[in-house]
Amino acid sequence: MLNKTIKTVSPQEAVKVIKSGDHVHLSSVASAPHSLINAMCERGRAGELKNVHIHHLHTEGPAPYAEPEFEGIFQMDSFFVGSNVRKSTQAGYADYIPIFLSETQKLYREGYIKCNVAMIQVCPPDEHGFVSLGTSVDATLAAVETADYVIAVVNPNVPRAFGDALIPLSMIDIFVEGNEPLEPAHFTQPDEIETAIGKHCAALIEDGATLQMGIGAIPNAVLAQLGNHKNLGIHTEMFADGVLPLVEKGVINGACKGIDKGKMVSTFLMGSQKVYDFIHNNPLVLMMDVGYTNDPFIIAKNPRVTAINSALQVDLTGQVCADSLGTKFFSGVGGQVDFIYGASRSIGGKAIIAMPSVTNKGISKIAPTLADGAGVVTTRNHIHWFVTEHGAVNLYGKTLQERARLLISVAHPDHREALDKAAFERFGSHFKFMF
Repeated sequence: MLNKTIKTVSPQEAVKVIKSGDHVHLSSVASAPHSLINAMCERGRAGELKNVHIHHLHTEGPAPYAEPEFEGIFQMDSFFVGSNVRKSTQAGYADYIPIFLSETQKLYREGYIKCNVAMIQVCPPDEHGFVSLGTSVDATLAAVETADYVIAVVNPNVPRAFGDALIPLSMIDIFVEGNEPLEPAHFTQPDEIETAIGKHCAALIEDGATLQMGIGAIPNAVLAQLGNHKNLGIHTEMFADGVLPLVEKGVINGACKGIDKGKMVSTFLMGSQKVYDFIHNNPLVLMMDVGYTNDPFIIAKNPRVTAINSALQVDLTGQVCADSLGTKFFSGVGGQVDFIYGASRSIGGKAIIAMPSVTNKGISKIAPTLADGAGVVTTRNHIHWFVTEHGAVNLYGKTLQERARLLISVAHPDHREALDKAAFERFGSHFKFMF
């Protein structure tokens, strides 16, 4: 039951504060406030709004405001291109703001982007008058701090998470009652290639390491190999179900962390209901502002930070494209550079880029040059370890020609000859005699 002192209104009533030309922030990933989104879209269809800018990180579930029918009514300018808005973004109906995940909060706090209305979800208030942002602190806290109006869906399915997630009721202007389950993640089991990548990555992880990795088959494959490790810690932008067995087994205990010792630190979450239940009222987990979790200088305060991130394409000099397929944006910068740099500054840290050597169509993801229009997310200056199913190589401190040789050595065997020829043409006839 809600606190009787809280007056709630309907979603339709709540979104009346949105005006044409406003900038609206949505809480992210599993916690997108769909009842408010639907009510906002109803106003758009009724011709009551135009030129409203929508901002968010990745969200799960429908994103109707990005559809062509709302052209001129809603303009989505996201901080990350998720699967639910990818088609609209590639077609030009929606747009993307390239930004390091660590700096998304800065856009609001320093006024680069206005926040007229923040639409969020929170748990029911506790006896001290605090609610929790649950699974979405990220840039949402900054939006709440700077918004003209904050609309909160008070939802008992939102876990009461600690850290920066806890905010006083006084920061919220309008309350809506809701009971929608949080959006769950849908996992696939790692295949043979992903399992091989997981084993190579796991072999690089030392006891006492602090881990960062995302969501998906490769992170799950890595975590599945860590059952015999000791004293691992978590400081990450997100985690999912794969960490839970390691916590239960005592493998993840944070005992060797330099900061937030014994705590698991994250800024947003997406997983099954088990993950949401795990963080509820759990003092072991701190859900923090993205300006904290993704600050490379804070990350580096932990020893042996091991950051594992993925890529779409890598060229023979070590340039990493992770956000686009040619000119078509597929995802975003996210926290890759934040953690690659943070891990490289950490004492004993390891920055890892891991990916399959070929696409589903058999095209090599290691290329002589990046595809036309592809963007560099992690530069050749930042890259350290690179992993495919064929092995792990360290490019740090290596010359361009040494890098090419190492990258070719972990390319798919079917493509090594063509890559070797391309390197020969690029670096000259002496390339083949390097070793």
